[in-house]
Amino acid sequence: MPAAALETGRSRAGARSAPPRGRARSRGVAAPVPQPSKLRAAQAVGLRAPVAGAAAALVVLMGVAAGLATGGRGEQVLALGRAGGAAVASGLAAAPPLLAGGVENLGIKVRQVHLQGASPAAQDEILAAAGVRPGQSLTALDLPAVRERVERVGWVAHARVMRLWPDTVVIAVDQRPLVALWEHDGKVAVIASNGAVVSNVDPAHFKTLPLVVGEGANTAATAILPTLSRRPRLWSRLQALVRVDSRRWNLQLADGGVVLLPETDEESALQRLDRLDKRIGVLGLGLERIDLRDPEMVIVRPKGASAPPAASGGA
Repeated sequence: MPAAALETGRSRAGARSAPPRGRARSRGVAAPVPQPSKLRAAQAVGLRAPVAGAAAALVVLMGVAAGLATGGRGEQVLALGRAGGAAVASGLAAAPPLLAGGVENLGIKVRQVHLQGASPAAQDEILAAAGVRPGQSLTALDLPAVRERVERVGWVAHARVMRLWPDTVVIAVDQRPLVALWEHDGKVAVIASNGAVVSNVDPAHFKTLPLVVGEGANTAATAILPTLSRRPRLWSRLQALVRVDSRRWNLQLADGGVVLLPETDEESALQRLDRLDKRIGVLGLGLERIDLRDPEMVIVRPKGASAPPAASGGA
C-alpha cells in the first residue's frame, strides 16, 4: 500500500504539471548572460560600472603577476597580460577621478623633507627653492618640477628628488664650490664655480676667497682662477682680479703692483712671468707694473719711475 500510494501521488503530480491540450506552448525566455564574477561581485557591493571595471582590471593584472611569480606557462601569461592591459585601459578611461588621477584624495602626505649633499650655508636656499612642505600630497608631488627648481639655485650642479614611502621626500644635490667674491656696481656677492651668484650668503663669511671686479668678471673668472691657483708664488700675492673692458685681466697685487695680462693666450703670458720670477724674483721687487700684453717682451715699471724699462721676451 505505501508503494501504491507513492506511485499514485506521482501520477497525480504528473497530471497536474502536464500542459492542457489545444494550447500552444509558450516560448521560453532566454536566461540572462552571467557577468564576469569579479565585476558582478564589485557591482554587488555598490560600485558603479566604471569603478567596478577598473577594479576587475586591476585584479587581472594581479593574476598576471602571480603567474610570473609561480612560473606559469608563458603563452597563458602573455595572453592574460594582453587581456589585462586592455581591461585596465578601458576601465581607467571610464573611472572617476579617484582612480584616474585624483590621487590627492588618497591621504598620503609629506611629513619629512631630507636634504643631502648641501653645506649648512646652502640648505635654506635649496629648501626654499624646492617648495616642498609637510602636508602636501606625496603621490601628487611633481618630482621633475622640484628638481628643476632646485637646479636653478647657484650652489647646485645636479639634483635628484625621490619619494621615500610612506611620508618622506629626499632631495640629494651635488653642490658647486664657491670660488670667488664678485664686486660689481658697488656690491659684493659670492659666486659659484659656474659664475652664478649665490644669494642669501654673507660675503663677510668668505673673506679668504679671491676678489674679482668689474662687468662680466663673475663668468670670466671661472676660466682663469684654476690657472692662477696652480702658481702659488703669484696666488699668494694676489689681491684682486680686475676685468678691463670685458676683454682682459689686470692682476692687482697685495704690494700695490699690477700685472697686465693680454686678451688672449693668458697661459703663455703667465709662463713668461714664471720664468722671469724664477730668474730674478720679479714678483718680489715691489714693481708698480708688469706688462705682459706684448708677446715679444715683458715691460716693467718700478714704483716712482717716469718711463717703464723693458725686458726681452726670452727673460
